[in-house]
Amino acid sequence: MKKLLFSTLSLVMVLFAGGCGEIDRVNSAPSKGKKEITLKIAWWGEQPRHDYTLEVIKLFEEKYPHIHVDPIYANWDDYWKKLAPKAAANQLPDIVQMDLLYLRPYSDNDLLEDLTPFIEQDVIKTDSISERILSGGKIDSNLYGLPLGINAPAIIVDRELLSSAIGSYPLPNWTWSDFEEMVLQVHKETGNYGTNGMKSPDVFFSYYLRTNGMNLYNKNGNGLGYDDDQLFIDYFEMQLRLLEKGAFPRADVTEQIKRIEDELIVTGQSPMQWVYSNQYFGYLKAANRQLELIPPPGPGQELGLTVKPSMLFSMAKSSKNKEAAALFINFFVNDIQANSVIKGERGVPISSKVVEKIEEDLSENQKKVFDYVNKAKNTSKNVDKADPLGSIEVVKKLQDVSEQILFKKITPHEGAKIFRSEATKILSDKN
Repeated sequence: MKKLLFSTLSLVMVLFAGGCGEIDRVNSAPSKGKKEITLKIAWWGEQPRHDYTLEVIKLFEEKYPHIHVDPIYANWDDYWKKLAPKAAANQLPDIVQMDLLYLRPYSDNDLLEDLTPFIEQDVIKTDSISERILSGGKIDSNLYGLPLGINAPAIIVDRELLSSAIGSYPLPNWTWSDFEEMVLQVHKETGNYGTNGMKSPDVFFSYYLRTNGMNLYNKNGNGLGYDDDQLFIDYFEMQLRLLEKGAFPRADVTEQIKRIEDELIVTGQSPMQWVYSNQYFGYLKAANRQLELIPPPGPGQELGLTVKPSMLFSMAKSSKNKEAAALFINFFVNDIQANSVIKGERGVPISSKVVEKIEEDLSENQKKVFDYVNKAKNTSKNVDKADPLGSIEVVKKLQDVSEQILFKKITPHEGAKIFRSEATKILSDKN
């Protein structure tokens, strides 16, 4: 799973003026004598994502031979580290792959173009995309990112490894107590870890909060969305118990994992891995053996399993080729051949027409992800939207506190107080 690295965007960003203005029409029909256009497109991901994205770019260039696409890609850490100074220098690529955590800071710094005019002029087609899903890329009435797919929190399980260790497998309605008992038993019987380190505490602590009817942020985005710190304490005390008994890897172990090929479930050191559903494809390829996809424990799974845009494509306000960029975004989301190559790796496609066309050609493993996300989407009517201003700093603080707890520098009780105090100050100052 991606390992988060954060920087405070306000320290490196400057405000830029500009707007979409009147769209310069780019004829989609191939013809000679057109002005040559070069688009720069940036994304993060593992090698399989890079490989198929280059295939999609080739298909796009065949359809629009006067548009050349210059790809820029990196892993998650390097991506954001390199993108911030480009924003400060007014040199963002024409299209940037965006995450909900960063959508509001970039848009509030006037770096992203509202995609609504391109939809209104039918450059980006949304007739087969629900407004509910589109809303995941909106801030107020402006669409600053078009979702590339949707996903939901999940656990990948090596059924054979788990069953051979403890002779049982999680039931659909399993609980946190069941989870803890299973991973402890795995360690006792095999000496392996029972689960990975549940990195990205903002993701899985947020899931835990939702199963209890709470959220990480309040509706106004100016404070935390839960009042009872016992929820924080219970969550991290569970992690401490697993850590102390050897069923949970130490933070210094997980920090050494830089590639998906090194993840504990891939190397056979753990039968469970906490992920987002679209990551299943990467783990399946890296492990080269059968893996399953199940919901995290409950009770309250129907509340916890909200869907979210797995990632989005945003357009730089500084782009000189806005309609060509819109054409690529439309192609990526709506083209059947392109999505037959993508196969949902960036999340289940948001176009119902695309899903209908490509589902029949999916493998059984690919169908598992589509079914999993569709069930979550039909169960929960909520679609996650952009995190509030200050969330980058809040998540960094949550990670810092989590590491201090797991290294036993502070207790979960102390961590709960520190996190509440620091997060409240950050959010109240920003909003």
